[in-house]
Amino acid sequence: MSPISSTYPFMLHSRFLTTAALCISLAIAGCSKDEVEDNLEATEQAAYNSAQSSLRAGNYQGAIQKLQLLESRFPFGRYAEQAQLEIIFAYFKSAQPEAARAAADRFVRLHPMHPNLDYAYYLKGMISFEQDKNFLSSFIPMDPSKRDPGAARQSFDDFSQLIRRFPNSEYAPDAQQRMKYLRNLLGAAEVNVARYYIKRGAYVAAANRGRWVFENYQGAPSVPDALAIMVEAYKLLDMDDQADQALTVLNSNYPNHDSLDENGNFRKTKSIKETERGWLNIITFGLIG
Repeated sequence: MSPISSTYPFMLHSRFLTTAALCISLAIAGCSKDEVEDNLEATEQAAYNSAQSSLRAGNYQGAIQKLQLLESRFPFGRYAEQAQLEIIFAYFKSAQPEAARAAADRFVRLHPMHPNLDYAYYLKGMISFEQDKNFLSSFIPMDPSKRDPGAARQSFDDFSQLIRRFPNSEYAPDAQQRMKYLRNLLGAAEVNVARYYIKRGAYVAAANRGRWVFENYQGAPSVPDALAIMVEAYKLLDMDDQADQALTVLNSNYPNHDSLDENGNFRKTKSIKETERGWLNIITFGLIG
């Protein structure tokens, strides 16, 4: 349940009481119905302006509270949908990724034809894009490709959906640039895993990871490393035909790769030899032992 919906029944009742009180005042003072509606509209405008002031001041927690109040008091008002959209941004900027994603998913579900739907998808991508930049990474340098790639994959998928559904969106160019970075990051992460599998003697898993990078991350800097891993893994598996095919592609496209000597031959690496592996390592394809 969203933070907005939890307060909705009370706040809707509160608005009813406010309207009733105004109607009583109308009867006593002789005010017209139009004047009551003008007063309610002015109150809604004031609430929206206050939320905007908090956003501009960087007081995102305060903006969240005001946007929640605005939507709950005026669920069918002129700013209700805008409040739902802007609260995504407020959650994002206040480092509350789970709440931000929930708010974005809610907006997409409730307003599939909204003219600013592309912005909601863009924010979804940005939420995951920034999610792995946690507190510790500000103090402890870390290779991004060695972090858990889950958030990067989610961000890549969200940006892909934005570009697929809204290719002419004003946010599409930025999303495309971020996707290039994410593609390179995910490719490097897969290569890191493949190297670990080589070290553990899990040659089948290593070859499969290398092939995945080659097939799915074309243009990424990690592709030549993936091909080299495929050559090495296939050689260690005595799959000479597959090794030769990967070596041919590596020589043709990346002749200066570190894994090749001056004649284009594959350099021997320091991978674990079959004789150095225990029986448990062998029967689990290098995943254990």
